[in-house]
Parts: sequence; structure tokens; C-alpha cells
Amino acid sequence: MIRALHRWLGLPALILVTLLAVSGAALSVFPAAERISAPQAEQAMSVADLAARIKSAFPGVEQIRRSPSGRITAFWFEGGTPASAVIDPATGAATASGDPNPVQRWLANLHRSLFLDDVGRIAMATGAAAMLVLAVSGSMLVARRAGGWRRWFAPLRGPLAGRIHVELARAAVLGLLLSSATALWMTASTFGFLPDKAAVPSLPSAVSGTMGATLTSMPLLAATPVSSLRELNFPYAGDATDVFTLKTESGTGYLDQGTGATLAWSGTSGWTRVSETIYMLHTGQGAALLGLLLGLTALAVPAMGATGLLIWLKGPGGRPRIRDNAAPARAETVILVGSEGGSTWGFAATLHSALTRAGQSVHTAPMSAFDPGRLSGVRRYVVLAATYGNGDVPASAKGFLDRLTRLPAAPEAPLAVLGFGDRSFPAFCAYARAVVAAAEGRGWPLLLPLETVDRQSPQEFARWGRALGAALGIDFELNHHVVRPSATVLTLVSRRDFGHEVQAPTAILRFALPRRSIWQRLMGRGFARFEPGDLLGVVPEGSPMPRFYSLASGTQDRFVEIVVRKHVGGVCSGELMALEPGGTVAGFIRPNPAFRPGRDRTPLILVGAGTGIGPLAGFIRANASRRPVHLFFGMRLAESDFLYREELDAWTAEGRLSSLSTAVSRGRRPRYVQDALVAEQIEVVRAIRKGARIMVCGGRQMAAGVAEAMARILDPVGLSPAVLKAEGRYVEDVY
Repeated sequence: MIRALHRWLGLPALILVTLLAVSGAALSVFPAAERISAPQAEQAMSVADLAARIKSAFPGVEQIRRSPSGRITAFWFEGGTPASAVIDPATGAATASGDPNPVQRWLANLHRSLFLDDVGRIAMATGAAAMLVLAVSGSMLVARRAGGWRRWFAPLRGPLAGRIHVELARAAVLGLLLSSATALWMTASTFGFLPDKAAVPSLPSAVSGTMGATLTSMPLLAATPVSSLRELNFPYAGDATDVFTLKTESGTGYLDQGTGATLAWSGTSGWTRVSETIYMLHTGQGAALLGLLLGLTALAVPAMGATGLLIWLKGPGGRPRIRDNAAPARAETVILVGSEGGSTWGFAATLHSALTRAGQSVHTAPMSAFDPGRLSGVRRYVVLAATYGNGDVPASAKGFLDRLTRLPAAPEAPLAVLGFGDRSFPAFCAYARAVVAAAEGRGWPLLLPLETVDRQSPQEFARWGRALGAALGIDFELNHHVVRPSATVLTLVSRRDFGHEVQAPTAILRFALPRRSIWQRLMGRGFARFEPGDLLGVVPEGSPMPRFYSLASGTQDRFVEIVVRKHVGGVCSGELMALEPGGTVAGFIRPNPAFRPGRDRTPLILVGAGTGIGPLAGFIRANASRRPVHLFFGMRLAESDFLYREELDAWTAEGRLSSLSTAVSRGRRPRYVQDALVAEQIEVVRAIRKGARIMVCGGRQMAAGVAEAMARILDPVGLSPAVLKAEGRYVEDVY
């Protein structure tokens, strides 16, 4: 519901909110510019001294006004024509014209009313209300994606547009909340929906009837510092019954022009102070730095609008549309999905459809949206949970375990958990197992024991479905069809073979960059935008199941490159290793933002063995900024499988690679890549103290050995791989 509100309010309000934000950002510059350019009064100067100096320079002065920035402007009539000037308080002389800045006035009219008077004010107030709702709903969505309010600044995964959208929201939300709320307050005040903030004393019924008192002899003017002045109005020339009117931040008063006595005084009300504070917070008048900060946050709005539009155009990215999704409060069965790449959502859609056809009211949502308080009528929960990486939480399940832990009591409705993973990994369905362990720890009753699905097997899913149907007393069948991914034909242009001497045939395969449509380029889809470390999904002949290979190239390289090792019985690796230049395969890009080096200048420690060097070579090739990069590479024999040997030498000469340490496991003195790390531990620790990011790619056993070695290296300095992982400085891509 919150996501739908955010999307369907944001899309139609995009132009209006963007116009409001951009014009507001432009206006935020003027208070700071005025504060810098305007001559400022001395701290001890009184209004009496200031008025006397201005009166001496401009005998016909009728009004002196001080803006929140400290700029002092005098107003008078000259030959029947109004005139004004910015005043230097030290001399009382003019320094510049006091006429309003025409650009500022134009922007202000645009920002407040679109040049349409009250109709425009209502339209812009509607835009401010939309911005307020979007800021609140967006904050809730960010918290949900991050895994809770406590993890507001947790690192993000997912497509670039989505990450930019969330990062901008994190940075700008407080400013947008403040700007939109104060705008609505000011609009309500303009239309009289708030009490009248003016509090002025009644005009005096009796005056001395004399004229000529000197300004410096008037006690109230002498006691009032210029820093407190808002406005001083002079009596009408020749009218002995008129008075001086003084307005300050503390109140308004009248002074007799003949005696200088204070005739009446009214202090500023609390309501007036609140209203003036609201005005300052919205405009930056009197708080120039705050105004600039709010202007910067406003500039995030068009960027968030653009990224939000891209997210909408790209769609849910692997997440199918759930038809007949019941409202949470009416659901009998709630399906919660933990998915990283989107495939688990396909199984959820199949289950949702089958249960709905069987007469059930079903609500399907991401695990990150788990909120038992909204699910009062639920009779059972079903969790479909994939495992990301080496036992990590998938993207759509962030915060689920934390929410479960914080519940005062576990839900009464029983729970069934189905895990999805790859049995070849040691952390097979580790996250699903963690969910079951946490549920049992809280006393959440289980409807079924934990079951698992290996490599998206439709047969295993159907078998589990029959067990679920028996537990529910419902007869239904889960006929899930794995959808073959949409793929592009890739043509091999070159190959370099290695590893035959050690019975581990390996090849660096380079494919031509396929043609990309204008739409793909604009949307960044397909092969229009990818980076080293992203994944190439290859769909082998006769199978809908893709195999994924880490990319050793990016879009800027103008080719698609992977490193492949032939596995016994491997359908995809066999097809790839049999390719000759001119041959083709079907492939697609899957972003892997969790395994990227980042854009900063901190050192990189790259650790890989065998085909794991693929993405690491891509990182080095892309290191045009000459960032410090240290590569630790393990191989079996240097004569057989020293992948990228010539390129590594060239990259070292170009400064793209700072140092290279190799480990040969079948040489005269066998050693592994973790041994190379230990041998260079002083340099490793020095780089880590400079903020280095460690990136490990290769087989599971190698990664485990590297983690153990790093734990020994880091222990004396009070660090560990776990600590660095929590900081986002130790990442792995293992297989």
C-alpha cells in the first residue's frame, strides 16, 4: 500500500514537485548572497545613531527597513517618485539601489503561485502536500528496504537507479520534510486559516503636538540595537499629530516626534514568533546557511524524480505481477518472499495462483514488509526464502529476523518455510534455516518442517506443494514452469586457452558487444550498461536454466569477456569451451552491485585464484585513475594457467596495478594465495589502515582459506573479516 501510494502519487506530481523544488533551490541562493553583499551594522550601534546618519544623508527619508540578512534599506519620495537605497550603516550613505532584484521577484512569483494568484497558490500548496506525503512514504520504504529504522544507512544492493534513488532520499528527506511542512503552514496563513499573527498597539489618542526632537534623544531608539530593528517609520512631514513607528523583533511601539517619549508598546506574541521562525526555516532569510542546505536537498527532487521514473519504466525487474493479491487485513494465507535476483518471486506467484484458485484469500509480499499487526485475520504464513551469496540475507528479506526478534510474542498462525538454493554451496539454504531457527526460538508454531528446493527444481517445488496441501486440507497442484530468460545472441570474437597441462581446460572468451537500441541505451537495459563484476547469464541449448559468469569487462571496453573452466558433465561450460570464433551463445546481464570496487581512491586488495581473476582483471583494466591496487593471484602452474599474464605486466607498467603477488600450488615450493597474503601481511595491514577494500573471487575453499589467513593477519590490530564485512570493506564472489 505504501509503495503504491508513493508510486502513484509521485508520477502525476512529478512536474509540479520538480518545479517547486528547483525554483525553491534557486531562491535559496539569494539570502546568502544578500548576507555577503550587504554592509553590516556594528554590534553596538543603536537605531537612534543609524536613523540620525540616514536622516543626515537623506533628509526626506520616510522609512528604514532591516531585512533578516542585516541589509538596511531607506525609502523616500523624490519629486513625487518613490526611491530607495541600500545603506552603509557606518556612514548612512547609499551603496546600491534598493529596488527588488527582478530575477528574485520572478522566481518568487513562480515558486509561490505560478503567476496565477490564488489559483496558483493552491496548486503549489498541493505540490508541497504531495512532497510531504512522498517524503514520509519514501522514508518508510527506505526503512523497509534497509531492514528497519535502525539500519537506515545500511549498504544497498540492486540496480543503480534504485540505489541512487534511495541514497538521495536518505540525504534529502529531512530537508524536504521541513520545506514542505513550512510551505503548507505559510499557505494556510496566507489564506487566513491560522490566527492573525499581527500584534500592534492602538494608536495613541493624545500626542504633544510638537515636532523637532532629535533622533538621538529618543530613549527607545537609543536603547534599541540595530540588530533588533525590523522597521522604523518617520512621521509625515509637517503633520504634528503623526508619530514614529518602531518595529523590532521584540515588539512594536509609537514615539512622540516632539518629546521622543514612548507613547505605546506591544510585545511580540508567541504566535508571531512561531510564524516568523516558520518563515525563516522555509526561506533561509536570517539563516542563510540553512537556506543553502535546504536548497541542496531540494535539488535532489528532480534527480529522484528521474530515477523514480526509470525504476517505474524498468518495472519490478524479475518480480512478476501478483494477480488477485488480497489486502493484508483480509488474507487467510500470507506468502512472504525473500529473493535476490527475482526467481523466487516466480515460485511465489505460482503458489499464490494455486491457493487463490482453491478458494483461499492470499496476500503476497516481500519478507521485509512483515508486520503481524496488519494481518489480524491470517490463518497461516508461508515463507519462500532464497539464500544470497554465502548464506547472506536476500534483498527483499532485509530486516525480517530483526522484526521477528522485536515482536512481543510470536504470531499464533503457524508457519511453513521453503528454502531455495544451490546444493553445491556449503551454505545451501542457510538463510531459510536461520528463519526456521529464529521462529522456533520465539515459539512460532511450524505448519511443516523445513523443506528445500535445489537449483529451482519444479519437481521439488511440486512435491513440497503436495505436502502443504495435505497440511491445509486443500487439494491443489503446483505446476511451476521456469521461464527462459530473455537473452541476446553473443558472437565469440576471440579465445585464449589455458590449463590443459594440469587437466583443467580454461579459456578467456571475448564476445562482441551486441547492438543496443536507443531505448536500451536510455534505460540502461541489457548490454547498454554493465561493469566488471556484474554477471553474464548464459542460457545453454536445451535448458531454461542460466549459468552465471563474472564479467571481466565493462561497457566502456566495447566487448563482453568472461573466464570459463570446463567442468566434467557441465552443460554450459562444455558448450562455451566448444565455441570457436564466430560461434554464438545466448546471454543476458545481471547486475551485481555488491561486488564492485567503488569510486573512491582508497586502496584495493584483490584476491583470486583460477577463473576468479576474471572480474579482478576487469577492475584493474578499468583503473584509469591509477588507484592503488594490489593483486594476489593463485594458479596451479605458471606455465599453464597464468591468466592475463601479458595484460598484468602492461597494467603494472601503466600504473593501473600497483603490485602483483602470485602463488603457484604445483610448483617446486607449493603455496596458495592465502600464503601470499601472509607473506605480505605488513603491506596488507598498512593498506587496510588506509581504508583498503578487500575483494575475493574464486572457489569456496580458496575463499575460506583467505578468510582464515586474513583473520590471523588482522587480529593483532583489532580487526577481523567479519568487522570489515560489516563496514562493506570485505566482499566475496565465490562459487
